[in-house]
Amino acid sequence: MPRFVIQEHRARKLHYDFRLEAGGVLRSWAVPKVPPKRALIKRLAVQVEDHDLDYIDFEGNIEEGSYGAGLVKIWDKGTYETETDRNDKIVFRLYGKKLKGRYTLLKMKWGEGQWLLFKTKKEEKGR
Repeated sequence: MPRFVIQEHRARKLHYDFRLEAGGVLRSWAVPKVPPKRALIKRLAVQVEDHDLDYIDFEGNIEEGSYGAGLVKIWDKGTYETETDRNDKIVFRLYGKKLKGRYTLLKMKWGEGQWLLFKTKKEEKGR
């Protein structure tokens, strides 16, 4: 099963780097607020460049003057299953320590690279 990681990143502003292992890379989004544990709480998720797979276990301090300078620590990690993966919508089930259940990333029609991340309200029958 593919892996995911959420890294708490204390750069200029605190945010969370949400990463899904797919296609030999980590597809990545910056989430300005704590990822939701409860249903229907929506969070902005700004898509950023893919990262190398070896970044999945990274914790530490990125030096001042470097891109992303600041403290990075793992907030949650685990595995996930994809239900839907389209250009505008990704539905997946997370199996982490903090986040568990069915989540959606939905691409916004406005704003380059802007998505919404949320936990779905109800589990679908037969899943």
